[in-house]
Amino acid sequence: AVASVYFTKMYFRIMDFFKRFRSPKYKLLVGGLGIGVMLYFIPPLYGEGFGFINSLLEGDHLKALGTTPFDDYTDQIWVVIGLLFGITIFKAVAMTTTFAAGGAGGIFIPTMVMGSALGNVVAKVLNNSGLGISVSEANFTLVGMAGLIAGVLHAPLTAIFLIAEITGGYDLFVPLMISAAMSYLIAKNTLDHSIYTRQLAAIGALISHDKDQTVLSMMDLDEVIETDFKEVRQDMTLGEMLHQSVAKSTRNIFPVTDSDGSLKGIVLLDDIREFMFDMNMYDKIGVDSFMQTAPELIFYGTDTMQQVMQKFHDSRAWNLPVIKDGRYLGFVSKSKLLTAYRRKLINFGS
Repeated sequence: AVASVYFTKMYFRIMDFFKRFRSPKYKLLVGGLGIGVMLYFIPPLYGEGFGFINSLLEGDHLKALGTTPFDDYTDQIWVVIGLLFGITIFKAVAMTTTFAAGGAGGIFIPTMVMGSALGNVVAKVLNNSGLGISVSEANFTLVGMAGLIAGVLHAPLTAIFLIAEITGGYDLFVPLMISAAMSYLIAKNTLDHSIYTRQLAAIGALISHDKDQTVLSMMDLDEVIETDFKEVRQDMTLGEMLHQSVAKSTRNIFPVTDSDGSLKGIVLLDDIREFMFDMNMYDKIGVDSFMQTAPELIFYGTDTMQQVMQKFHDSRAWNLPVIKDGRYLGFVSKSKLLTAYRRKLINFGS
């Protein structure tokens, strides 16, 4: 469970680190140097790792480790344990660095490699602790893989049955169930999402068992944006606003924009109602006298539908302006949003 949390957090931290480099050349340079250093000291990090896993299951840790700068010391079991633990630590780093630097690969097999190394380390520590304990290193290797798969991928049943099939029987079924269940529960309560689902959740595209959240993730902001609101300028007089915008609009809210299309504020029809029929005030009062700040802004391409719904809830507004690339785009009305939500909910239920 601890290794699963480490794996997931390390993955996203390294990915965030490489996002700082805008040029692919710099990503390639930094990633290549980092991976090169890791492979020099721990060569088994290279490749997909099937040979490494098979060698551990066969009980041949020297074959699993291959040629390393520490070959003169591999006759000492604690050096071997240290190298295997290094694979546990650095497999996640090497795999993520490969991704972040522009390479290709998968997450599933590195998870198995990391789990096999960690399980083998635990077994070797127990067997060489001097306490008279003797456990099967192959079995611990298998159980370690199941624990990492369950914790990293949040897939305990997959972990149990996959490893059970690898062993060709169900002799390890109870240990697999215990290990996978504990790893999953601890990792799930520490991290809300797995590597696969966290990025989807961040953009609001994760379909979950929560029907409300699922329906919102299926909605598109473009479906509810309305653009028939008449814009006004901050330097307009009341008369200009009434003749050019209010008289031609069926809306009761007016966005105030500048020459670049940036939103400066909004004017509500209720705020100018008492002056609408007093022609003496047409040239004396300007739009800026009635303008107020929008209760909340919706950012196109950034806000998820869950965030949009939350903004309506927090602001208690019926209409909120939408901003795209720093410019006013339109409005979203609560009534249209709820109507679209209800329609999606009906379709989803059917």
